[in-house]
Amino acid sequence: MKHLFDHAMQLFAAGGSDGGGLFYRLFDFILHVDKHLQQLAVDYGYWLYGILFVIIFCETGLVIMPLLPGDSLLFAAGSLAAAPGSLLCPHWLFVLMSAAAVLGDTVNYWIGHKIGPKAFHNENARFFKKKYLDRTHAFYVKYGGKTIVLARFIPIIRTFAPFVAGIGEMPYGRFLAYNVFGGILWVGLFTYLGYYFGQIPVVKRNFSLVILAIIVISVMPGVVEFVRHRLAARRGRGTGNEG
Repeated sequence: MKHLFDHAMQLFAAGGSDGGGLFYRLFDFILHVDKHLQQLAVDYGYWLYGILFVIIFCETGLVIMPLLPGDSLLFAAGSLAAAPGSLLCPHWLFVLMSAAAVLGDTVNYWIGHKIGPKAFHNENARFFKKKYLDRTHAFYVKYGGKTIVLARFIPIIRTFAPFVAGIGEMPYGRFLAYNVFGGILWVGLFTYLGYYFGQIPVVKRNFSLVILAIIVISVMPGVVEFVRHRLAARRGRGTGNEG
C-alpha cells in the first residue's frame, strides 16, 4: 500500500512551488488516461479497482477536487475492460464506480449541510470558490432537483451540485433518489460506451482526441449557461443605466 501511495504522489505531485507541475501532470493524466490506466493495471493489478473508486469518490465527494477526471476516466476504464486479457470486468466497474459516485455525492451533501455557508463566507478562499457556488446555484434554480442528475454530466458543476443541495437543505430522501439515479446513469453510460466503443481501431488510434471531445462536450452546457448569465447581467446593467 505504501508503494501505491508513493506512485500516486509521484504522479500528481507539483513540480514547483506555484503548483504548475500539479496541473501539468493532471492534464497529462487526463489526456493520456488510457496509457496511465494500462500502466497502473500492470503495476497494481486488481488494486486498480480501488484507485478508480478513490478518484471517482473524491471527484464527486470532495468539493476541493472538482478538476479530477470523471467522464474521461470512466470511458477509459470501460475501454480497458474490453481489451483482450484485461483484468477489469465492465460489470464490476459499473457496480463499484456507481457506489463511489453515490457515496461521494452523499458525503458532499452532508459537508454542504454542515459547513457549507461558513466555507463560502470568504469570497477569496483558495479552495472554496464562491463563483463556482454561484454558478451551480444558478443552475440549481433553473433545473431544480433535476440538477443532481443533470450535473453528473458537467464537470465542476458535478462536484458542487450536492454541496449546494446540502447548503439549501434539500430533503435528504429526495436528494438520495436523484443521487442514486444520476450516479447509476452517469457511470453506466460512460463505462459501457468505453467498453463497446473504446477498442474500435479508429478510437484507439485517436484516443486522446476522443477524450478531448468528451471534455469539450461535457463542459459546453456550463459554458453556455455562464455566457448567458453574463449577457443577461450586462443587459440588466445597460437597462439600469438607461433609466
